[in-house]
Amino acid sequence: MDISIVILNYNDNEYLKGCLQSLDHCSKSRQVEIIVSDNASTDGSIEMVESEFPHVRLLKNNENLGFTKGNNVGIRASTGRYVFLLNSDIKVLDGCIDALAQFLDDNPEVGIAGPKVLNQDLSHQSSCRQYPSLWNNFCQVAGLAKFFRGSKFFSGEHMFFFKGDRVADVDVLVGCFSALRRKAIDQVGMLDENFYMYGDDLDWCRRLRQGGWRVVFYPGAQVIHYMGTSTTKKDPVRYSLLQQQSVLRYWRKYHSRAGVAGIQGLIFLRLTTRWITGLLKYVAIPFKRDEGRTRMRTSSACLRTLFADCPGRESATPASPALATMPRE
Repeated sequence: MDISIVILNYNDNEYLKGCLQSLDHCSKSRQVEIIVSDNASTDGSIEMVESEFPHVRLLKNNENLGFTKGNNVGIRASTGRYVFLLNSDIKVLDGCIDALAQFLDDNPEVGIAGPKVLNQDLSHQSSCRQYPSLWNNFCQVAGLAKFFRGSKFFSGEHMFFFKGDRVADVDVLVGCFSALRRKAIDQVGMLDENFYMYGDDLDWCRRLRQGGWRVVFYPGAQVIHYMGTSTTKKDPVRYSLLQQQSVLRYWRKYHSRAGVAGIQGLIFLRLTTRWITGLLKYVAIPFKRDEGRTRMRTSSACLRTLFADCPGRESATPASPALATMPRE
């Protein structure tokens, strides 16, 4: 088997169907298997795959395992020398699969490659990141990254200065679509399941680079990412808590105590600022009261968790029951 395509799904019937349709005859010359790892969906996704895509291998998980565990189930079941991980809200454009596989064939030192990701209107969607640092997080909190959007020096983790118009070695590829070499996975291991969701792509790319593999953005292959499953809108408090906990988990894994203390300080500053702006919206702009209320509620919850996560206090865990039902955007 040349290519294993693994798609994680959780209650995303409509987008999953479109994703699978885009994979019909996705390769002209290679053996391809398609695996759907379903996290106990209840929206008809399972029945849809069984009836309309009988050639797809469907793995029915008994519960919502989260992003990393759900994907790892699919990876373990796969047999291809290349493993492509797709979000269910991805549409694969013509030639993408073969182009990525050929790029990996031609560049044996590449452990993971990512295609050019497009928005629904076919504009460029930023899919490359820099490693987080205190400096680029400060630029984000202070608004410098937004004000100097085209500057690499003042950029946050998001590489908005990069237009996706050339092949480039990068620190991190966003996990909505990743093409990995099986040998690289065997060497560095699968997704770290301590990251329930978010931060897993950052951790994986870092481990791959530490293992001597290149992490490469390849615009010769293209996909559309609809960003259909918006966890932010469904439950902004849970989304923000899980994202914050993933950030802290990453910093504890790769940085010193001083670095962790620094990022906690920047998180505190960001949350405090967001709470104040939420209050101003609630008080001064009547038609934005709901937005202001949500921002205050979310910031307050994250601040409480941040204080609980400080040394000497009981730490909150990403896999806590309150968060265990969340899908990955």
